[in-house]
Amino acid sequence: MKIITIHNHTLPVFDRQLIASLPASGPRYTSYPTADRFDSSWSEQDYISALATKQENTPNKALSLYIHIPFCNTICYYCGCNKIITKDKARADTYIQYLERELGLLAPHLKGRRQLAQLHFGGGTPTFLNDDQIERVFAMISKHFTLIPTGEYSIEIDPRKVSRDTVFHLGKLGFNRMSVGIQDFDPKVQQAVNRIQTETETREVIEAAREAGFKSISVDLIYGLPQQSLKSIKPTIETVLSLDPDRLALYHYAHLPHIFKPQRRIDTDAVPDSEEKLDILQYAVQTLTARGYEFIGMDHFAKPTDELTIALHEGRLQRNFQGYSTHADCDLIAIGVSSIGKIGSIYAQNEKDIDAYYAALDANRLPIMRGYQLTQDDILRRQIIQDLMCRFSLDFSEYQEQFGIQFEEYFEQELQDLNQMAQLGLLHLDTGSLTVSPKGRFLIRNIAMIFDYHLRHRETKVRYSQTV
Repeated sequence: MKIITIHNHTLPVFDRQLIASLPASGPRYTSYPTADRFDSSWSEQDYISALATKQENTPNKALSLYIHIPFCNTICYYCGCNKIITKDKARADTYIQYLERELGLLAPHLKGRRQLAQLHFGGGTPTFLNDDQIERVFAMISKHFTLIPTGEYSIEIDPRKVSRDTVFHLGKLGFNRMSVGIQDFDPKVQQAVNRIQTETETREVIEAAREAGFKSISVDLIYGLPQQSLKSIKPTIETVLSLDPDRLALYHYAHLPHIFKPQRRIDTDAVPDSEEKLDILQYAVQTLTARGYEFIGMDHFAKPTDELTIALHEGRLQRNFQGYSTHADCDLIAIGVSSIGKIGSIYAQNEKDIDAYYAALDANRLPIMRGYQLTQDDILRRQIIQDLMCRFSLDFSEYQEQFGIQFEEYFEQELQDLNQMAQLGLLHLDTGSLTVSPKGRFLIRNIAMIFDYHLRHRETKVRYSQTV
């Protein structure tokens, strides 16, 4: 296929035969090392020490804040998130009290109202909260942080539970980006995964967001769901394109019923086979790129005018726990059950169990369950994996200068594996540099995995999602 360049950026090539020949599962690298490497011996004091060190070194640097809202009204059978199924809004009132308590315990270590470059409400379903509850959480945020004009403030939306008035209310509070869950519009697929959602209610939410001044609207789709087929996905793609989102994520459904109990309600025989899933993905990729969306990386697409696309072209694209971003170099404060934060060279995760989370805060201590202190080798590999995922290239001299290594010697084993990938056409290796090929961009996780020291030396197997 002829290589086409737009703004000095090469379009991806969907090499179906190559993708099919390299079946693999692997991390999504929202962090490195991945969360399964975190250590349960970590404590509240380790986290406080990390905050103190960063406060001393960068006292005025803007922060990122993640708030996990675990509640959902109904269960979607495909979901592997940490969630609590309930219709009782009073449970959210209790949860907000504990969020306030957690942020109150953190406040002395943040040393005053810090600027927020990025805010994300994730779930669960953040819009499980009613307008008053969301306003209460925002008041808590405003007490401890300052929103800035250039900030990215996003929330995940379930259109089935959100009114037009609520969307305008979110905009007035300060949200300026929205992620809308769709997954699939086909009635048979929706029935199979217990998520009935109409085009009308989805369109109303997106149109309201535009009227309310949201800067970017993203939609999520999943391929590989039960009852899905190439024929069934085409109307969904057309409907989604008619909604004109700024960004679109096309996630691969990982059917792991032995890990995620809700998936046991899915008929395994109704899940499309590998060939059908590749048919769906190939059609979606070709259609989206033909309609003007640019491939950002992994499974994300965006309009040429979107901030992510601009950041990609300018070499500023980053990646964090919420996915692709333009602010991932910020330290991330994360509150709520199971949330994961990043302070400098450490990661810290809160208790996953709601009762354990509450018990820690009742004892006036931060609910840290586990964490990880990165070594210098981890920091080096994290930067390399980030550059692969976000720039599709490496300049060996950058790492040699910054880390004082001889790249070819330090990564001798990795380069042998990379040479094999070069022979398959996934990348180009030159003296002192690596460039991912157009056909290799869809397999970027496979390439990044070569630099994952922990994956190479893992004693026990961990189940990850399919790389494509």
